[in-house]
Amino acid sequence: APQKIMWLADDYWRTKTLVRDNVEVEFVTGRDALFPVPKYAEALAEIGVERGVAVSYNLELVEIDGPNRIATFEDQHGKRSSRHYDFLHVTPHMGPPAVIANSPLADSKSGFVDVNQYTLQHPRFSNVFALGDSANVPTSRTIAAITAQAPVLVQNLIINLQEEGHPASTSQLARYDGYTSSPILTKRGGLILAEFRYDGVVKETFPYFFDQSKEVSILYILQTGFFPWAYWNLMLTGRWYGPRGLFEPRIKFVDTWAMP
Repeated sequence: APQKIMWLADDYWRTKTLVRDNVEVEFVTGRDALFPVPKYAEALAEIGVERGVAVSYNLELVEIDGPNRIATFEDQHGKRSSRHYDFLHVTPHMGPPAVIANSPLADSKSGFVDVNQYTLQHPRFSNVFALGDSANVPTSRTIAAITAQAPVLVQNLIINLQEEGHPASTSQLARYDGYTSSPILTKRGGLILAEFRYDGVVKETFPYFFDQSKEVSILYILQTGFFPWAYWNLMLTGRWYGPRGLFEPRIKFVDTWAMP
């Protein structure tokens, strides 16, 4: 999310207002890469070099002096440094709502609902399942992730209801592999479609048609034209299954004894 506005602003200054030569653009991130998956991180770093965007890694914003337009950052060792800015766009750290974080359902470390990352079932309360922004699964929280999680959750919820009172008798449960997608708008008319599963393993929808780590116009058209329509008309009504579109996904099952 923070990258999209940066790339689009860069493109606007470059192509619309023609003031890009007078603007210094810097992207500061608390991570050690521009993206958690190396394939896409390398592609974004190359775009940054091509467009003259400075990138600073492993820095957290800790203070803003609005009247004097000074932002202060802190590195991993506690060392602080300041930068003067004319325009500052900040994306704060995300966290769970208090109603979840302060409940028995929460993971003590993150505050999100504690679930098995594969079955989406709570480890202590067998009748509780969670997905999307509320679950502590180690993947990017996106609508694409929800479209992959929902069929798994529904299947396991049905199994749980059928086996009510005898949870240990269920030999197999549906498995979520961590699939998620991050469409990264890099300019007007260009988009990188990052798709991956747990452990940063690439899992792309169109690998035989084009390199999704490159800026592709057709993906931009899908993102700005088709996907908004699909969101309101299909996703919210439970009729959209991400990469499989209108077709229900093939659910993968795994023996519970083999589940991590």
